[in-house]
Amino acid sequence: MFFASLLAMIVAGVIVFGVIIGLIVSAVSKSAKDKNEVKVAANSVLVIDLAKTFHEQGQSNSFAILNNEDTYNAGLYEASNAIIAAKNDHNISGIFIKLSPMPNGWATAQQLRQAILAFKTSGKFVYAYGENITQGAYYVASAADSIFVNPVGDVELKGLSTTIPFFKGTLDKLELQPEIFYAGKFKSATEPFRAEKMSEPNRQQTTEFMTDFWNQFVGAVAAHTHTDPAMVNQWAQTGAIQFPEDALKYKLIDGLYYWDQVEQRMRQKTGTKDDKDIKYVSLNDYVNNVKNNRTLNDNKIAVLFAEGDIVDGNSREDYQIASRDIVKEIRKLRKNDKIKAVVLRVNSPGGSALASEVILRELQLLKQKKPLIVSMGNYAASGGYYISCQADSIFAMPNTITGSIGVFTMMFNTSNLLKNKLGVTFDGVKNAPYADFPTAIRPLTADEGQRMQNQIDHIYGIFKSRVSLGRRLSAVNVDSIAQGHVYSGTRALQLGLVDGLGNLERAIASAAKLANVKSYQVTTYPEAIDKFEAILRRFKNKDAVDAMAKAMIENEAGTDFKYYKQVKALRDIDGKAMMAMPFTYDIK
Repeated sequence: MFFASLLAMIVAGVIVFGVIIGLIVSAVSKSAKDKNEVKVAANSVLVIDLAKTFHEQGQSNSFAILNNEDTYNAGLYEASNAIIAAKNDHNISGIFIKLSPMPNGWATAQQLRQAILAFKTSGKFVYAYGENITQGAYYVASAADSIFVNPVGDVELKGLSTTIPFFKGTLDKLELQPEIFYAGKFKSATEPFRAEKMSEPNRQQTTEFMTDFWNQFVGAVAAHTHTDPAMVNQWAQTGAIQFPEDALKYKLIDGLYYWDQVEQRMRQKTGTKDDKDIKYVSLNDYVNNVKNNRTLNDNKIAVLFAEGDIVDGNSREDYQIASRDIVKEIRKLRKNDKIKAVVLRVNSPGGSALASEVILRELQLLKQKKPLIVSMGNYAASGGYYISCQADSIFAMPNTITGSIGVFTMMFNTSNLLKNKLGVTFDGVKNAPYADFPTAIRPLTADEGQRMQNQIDHIYGIFKSRVSLGRRLSAVNVDSIAQGHVYSGTRALQLGLVDGLGNLERAIASAAKLANVKSYQVTTYPEAIDKFEAILRRFKNKDAVDAMAKAMIENEAGTDFKYYKQVKALRDIDGKAMMAMPFTYDIK
């Protein structure tokens, strides 16, 4: 009776689960169909919401229907294309930029800004409005005709800063001893675990690329305020912008208005009567319209998105560059004769050295058959640069973080923690000196430590040789600019690490030129899947519960989730050679 009842409960659970899935899929399909059928009305205003995260590739989200969010989140490439396409759409009267603190990187902000500037050549209006305008949001808004802020709001102009957490004190309290090996004096990846503050080389490189970012920002502010960069710098140094009235005085903004007053100005621009609603169209909805209107062509330029940490094997979460998964995509592109060239879009701080080598090998094989161009996003550093370095051409944004040519590994000796905190000790037998090496339950011997360092130095040598061959630079030159040194895209161009500054569109144009095709269709890989579908796929690998738990933690933690990821990543290192930046710079 018990087992019969249990079986009935299981069967009922499966049926209910299936019904729920069916309802969700049906609802999403209907929602997607409705969105695809949206017609942009005359005198519409395209809305760019800077609070949204722009990943490289768009993704549908079935869960969004449960909380009335968008069921599709546009990727950066298609969002930029949609903004530019709107300049020739007679139904779009202008753009409204909704200003909020931005979760996106500075290179992403730069690409959005460039797209808005391209739209402005149409002569249509671009308004930006916010209540609290951060520097990142202002950077994008500086492309607008007019920027408005709430009369009791806030406008930031204070300079850039970044803060890195250091965990050495925590490890000392836990009696957890890190065993760290690295190559490159600027390779700062392990500093949070072996030091209590930034090393001078790390402080130097961080200052360098933040100065380059700041110069880009100051140039944008100077252009909007019609003043010179020196004056903008003076405002920041003296803290001149304290109240909204200060921002208005120095022409950072063009008016102190409430939302209804901003809407009234847009009514005048669009010819909308007071008793009618302004016809807003979200960027996510508009992207679908642009995608549906694209022309087909047998000559194809493929854009392969590579976003996230580089890991071995199959992907275990969203936005990872998993070696086994991306290799399948690269092989498909290599064998497809309709694809005339490939653009690898890299947005990655790196990861596993072995996975990076596996990916690079497949890219080398692809390059033997067709042109390979790299386009860099917010990050293309360490392993992200490794997989990029042998392309025919490399393009970065000025605000890209790249370089970081170096290697490290890290282990933790837990013996004191386990003995002194929990009373656990270990003993055993081995029949060879290295039988239990590497291990986390005792400190490494001097000989074992040297073996680990030898391994890191060997892989570092391979890294430099790959760069030397791909970039056609001498070994001496590569060694001088390697050392784990992080650079902005601007400085990387000066050093020969990239071939030019430009967005993904420039990389695509370069690929078409190398492939000698004038008429072509851009196709994107891998195939985008729904977030709900991604979780279902992980049931096969028993990772679905982990994925759901991670999503809940991320939702609750918000921007602090990055610290959880950093700590969690330590488990995956465990003595493996890494080409990575375990922490990513939060510049604000």
